[in-house]
Amino acid sequence: MGSNIKINKGVDVKLQGRLESDEIDQLSSSTYALLPSNFHGVTPKMEVKAGDEVLAGTPLFHDKFQEQVKFCAPVSGEVVEVVRGEKRKILEVKILADKELRFKDFGASDPSNMDGEAVKNHLLASGAWPFVMQRPYDVIANPSHDPKAIFISTFSSAPLAPDLDFQIKAELEHFKVALTAMAKLTKGKVHVSVRGGSDSSYLSGISGIEVHEVYGSHPAGNVGTQIHKIDPINKGEFVWTVDVPGLLTIGRLFKTGHFDTSRLVATTGAAMSKRSYFKAYAGIELSKALEGRFDAKSGARLIGGNVLTGATTSHDSFLGFYDYQLTAIPEVEDREFFGWIAPGLNKFSMSNTFFGWMTPNKEYNLNTSLNGEERAFVMSGQYEKVFPMDIYPVQLLKAILVEDIELMENLGIYEVAPEDFALCEVVCTSKINSQAIVRSGLDLMIQEMS
Repeated sequence: MGSNIKINKGVDVKLQGRLESDEIDQLSSSTYALLPSNFHGVTPKMEVKAGDEVLAGTPLFHDKFQEQVKFCAPVSGEVVEVVRGEKRKILEVKILADKELRFKDFGASDPSNMDGEAVKNHLLASGAWPFVMQRPYDVIANPSHDPKAIFISTFSSAPLAPDLDFQIKAELEHFKVALTAMAKLTKGKVHVSVRGGSDSSYLSGISGIEVHEVYGSHPAGNVGTQIHKIDPINKGEFVWTVDVPGLLTIGRLFKTGHFDTSRLVATTGAAMSKRSYFKAYAGIELSKALEGRFDAKSGARLIGGNVLTGATTSHDSFLGFYDYQLTAIPEVEDREFFGWIAPGLNKFSMSNTFFGWMTPNKEYNLNTSLNGEERAFVMSGQYEKVFPMDIYPVQLLKAILVEDIELMENLGIYEVAPEDFALCEVVCTSKINSQAIVRSGLDLMIQEMS
């Protein structure tokens, strides 16, 4: 058994629109798509063209700079279109799906009887490797690197996050097989973090893992927070991470030999009319997936992921490769007249500016308004209240803005990812887009270190 970890800084942003039932709808669509924009830092090189027939698991494209990292079709059918943008940038690879899904057979195998290289090659060949992410830089893991450890968070503490335990226990055997496979990929430990006080008995008997109980408010569920508390990253070191839906896909691969990207997706948020789960393959048409759940004419903002770290998407787009939550919240363009002088009983506040602080358990119907414009980036001490790492967040952001590589290294750039700064954006009176700044800093480090 590992350690008990207490996160003393952070805050749970309680929002209206949580899941109302565990009902699961089985959904499909006629067209699916894989979006290269889901894979940060990847330059896609096509392996198919319009008119080609593919199986689920057939490579559609690979990374120009890491040819062994392949991105495979989530369903079988015909490639009907490769959508390109400016300078022929690949935006979407669309597949007209077969009525009966056909899988490419990669062969079922037992990872406990395989060495690390064999496990790695199995993941690379099947298209499951993109689920393995790397710190530093928060990008798809480089297969040539040797990670000092692998980290897995079995819960999410983000607003309106679905219950990952529910998904794990529904496919427990696949989850255990995937953990066994992960243990083969590192000479170090596989750290598995569970929510403090929850039942983690299902993890007993799995060799090669160390279980940690994590207590506290968000971002307790962020894998970056857990890495910092368990085994921080130093310069020249690498750790890998895999989320729960990715592990379940990997587990199915080893048990069945199929690249099966089916996942439970939670529809949440105050602007979502039906808040429950649906099961579908990655890349499903959102217009089909959200029928009876979301009104595209309502003017609400649709987000792939949670409200803190998700990306704005649209009703006519497709389910992202890493998305297992869709959130809809009210879209507001007009600023509130004299909003700063109102008592703010329905406004979330960390600084006691509004009287909402008097009802800490209240669920808020927050919208997209920033409640102000970008201002001077001043030292206020607000970031430190919600940032649980032993890092100076404001100083790091300013070092990134001036592109001071040495200072960025000294201030901990190797330990952070954009999601670690999401709460900083929530409490920031200066309205600074911290996550975008961190992403630009990480990209600069990749460029400088390559």
